[in-house]
Amino acid sequence: MSLTPLRLGYVPLTDAAPLIVAAELGFAAEEGLSLDLIRLQSWAQSRDSLGMGGIDAAHMLVPLPIAQGLGLGPAYPRFDLVMVLSVGGQAICVSAALAGAMRDHGHGFGFGDPVAARQALAAVVPGALRVGVPFPFSTQAELVRRWLAGSDLDRRLSIRTVPPPLMADALATGEVDAFCVGEPWASYAVERGLGALVLAGRSIWASPPEKGLVLTRDFAEGRPEETGRLMRAVWRACRWLDVAENRATAAEILSRPDYLNLPPELSERGLMDRLHLSAQGEVRQYPGFIRFHQGAANFPWRSLAALFARRIARLHGLDEGAAMGAGMACFRTDLYRQHLRAAGADLPGASARVEGAMAHPTAVASEKGEIILGSDAFFDGETFEPPFVGR
Repeated sequence: MSLTPLRLGYVPLTDAAPLIVAAELGFAAEEGLSLDLIRLQSWAQSRDSLGMGGIDAAHMLVPLPIAQGLGLGPAYPRFDLVMVLSVGGQAICVSAALAGAMRDHGHGFGFGDPVAARQALAAVVPGALRVGVPFPFSTQAELVRRWLAGSDLDRRLSIRTVPPPLMADALATGEVDAFCVGEPWASYAVERGLGALVLAGRSIWASPPEKGLVLTRDFAEGRPEETGRLMRAVWRACRWLDVAENRATAAEILSRPDYLNLPPELSERGLMDRLHLSAQGEVRQYPGFIRFHQGAANFPWRSLAALFARRIARLHGLDEGAAMGAGMACFRTDLYRQHLRAAGADLPGASARVEGAMAHPTAVASEKGEIILGSDAFFDGETFEPPFVGR
């Protein structure tokens, strides 16, 4: 059978696994596709490669297509996020010097208490706090800002953009004091003895959407058959990844020279929910550290788009209502329903929800009856309801 070739861009991270697994384990071939996976070095390169037609689809930070839709980037064709690829998987790492000072101050590095970690950090940082994030429009930037909001550190915060594979080097050279990044790059810094993990992203926001499958609108609407086949292949790869018995195999595949080019043990840490906090071997179990499918993780909630769009609008002096409308328009719940219903996906009855309202997994109405959504609570107790929604 002749396979249709598609070029997919990815940045080397654990959460690129759905694309890599779809190619390596035959999910794409089953849909009649041949995926040419192109390793990219930064999120700006990912955006530019998609915008200029160098790739057909991208593994991309969830807020990035929203920012593009708000005109905060080059004048490329519209980007659409057609599904979420992963939830969670981020960690905050501080320099070895800061980690030592926090220990001297009595911090126990529990890895799950944002308030205690913030207080301990504030006590040992005398001036500006330089925190690396992978891109200005990233879930990591949202997590850092939310974590430090209202504290003394918030007024001293300086956010720096650093490509994920270079986070450890930025810590080593003193460019940043801390960073928030997706695995395995936080573990890589720990392995090199450069820092210690203080917090999981999911401790700040129980269900932070991390990466999405992003296409240009011209491709998504102009080539619907290929879009549907790609979405189904990636969705099946996400489902496979959330079978616990498959995670060790996933770590081996990801670690190969063509992909992350790291020891499998580093990839396993996030995938197996077992994080090493420091080079001294402190280990913390964090169940559900990263999810690829469970709890309707792949659904592109329009309320999430509105939440990110509001934050971006406030930071850039844009009209919030218009920004939320534009952001919601690029989260394609309509295409998700159209293309994944036939694959057996259980689809929520609504396309928006009150973000942050679920402290525990919750059953909601779906096309098949009920679907269990994962907890999505914010540590600060905030909830967010978009002002206007549509199915």
